[in-house]
Amino acid sequence: MSAPVPLEVGITRSAGPSTSGKRVLLAEPRGYCAGVDRAVETVEKALDKYGAPIYVRKEIVHNRHVVDTLAERGVVFVDETDEVPEGAVLVFSAHGVSPAVHESAAARQLRTIDATCPLVTKVHQEAKRFARDDFDILLIGHEGHEEVEGTAGEAPDHVQLVDGPDAVESVTVRDPKKVIWLSQTTLSVDETMQTVQRLREKFPQLQDPPSDDICYATQNRQVAVKAMAPECDLVIVVGSRNSSNSVRLVEVALGAGARAAHLVDYAKEIDPAWLEGVETVGITSGASVPEILVQGVVQFLDERGFHDVQSVTTANETLVFALPRELRASRRS
Repeated sequence: MSAPVPLEVGITRSAGPSTSGKRVLLAEPRGYCAGVDRAVETVEKALDKYGAPIYVRKEIVHNRHVVDTLAERGVVFVDETDEVPEGAVLVFSAHGVSPAVHESAAARQLRTIDATCPLVTKVHQEAKRFARDDFDILLIGHEGHEEVEGTAGEAPDHVQLVDGPDAVESVTVRDPKKVIWLSQTTLSVDETMQTVQRLREKFPQLQDPPSDDICYATQNRQVAVKAMAPECDLVIVVGSRNSSNSVRLVEVALGAGARAAHLVDYAKEIDPAWLEGVETVGITSGASVPEILVQGVVQFLDERGFHDVQSVTTANETLVFALPRELRASRRS
């Protein structure tokens, strides 16, 4: 989906040459995407407008630090709508929800604010459209992920989950001439294409989605990691273990040539043994990770002799999503 990017492209040196030979390659872009930024700001603005407690179904985004910080401000995270007092304010997370969840919230007269990422909403609309046309929809994604549950819930009689290339063998359809694939937005681009290739071998008339389902931010972060990984003895991905796109970055780094790669929520989780014999460390972060956590890793490494920090820039992101309509008037200038 994306051409290899030479490591030299976009490198800027932010510190003088290291006398020890130790260096850090800092992936750009990294961290917050437009959908996450919108979701987190939605909860913050809801707190400002309605006061605590504000309820959020599931985690607003998959990041421990973000969730803990919001909880300290009076956000209550719940698994289902029946845990929310009738008439209270409930925010739906960035991952989206099924129509059944909307109906359950309405039955309890909850004041809902939908923070679903617009790119996830796009996949929901595609599922509804192709279900209306009576297609079998093969949804590539991870079983149990909230985004997959929300998308599949739009057309449960037409959607079949395909959890990776090895799941293709068990897929059956009613009419091989009316089959389309959609995908979870946070998957590995390469693995998704492997799954699609296997599906196409089984169903030659398989149709592609009208536009790319894997989000721009997920793709951009994977491209940046691919650019720097061959130069890295170690890649540290900042992100939570329930963050699909963060976990994928570890896999992408290893697949692209990094000798080792690890996922951490905080710098304090880095095992100093990982740094033994290491000269080049790559750092990136998942799309739901605030930059303060990345800088904590940079500082951790600086204290251990990694003073030379270079940025590996493969794309510039400028996309911004508007807040939900209930909160737009109060958006910061």
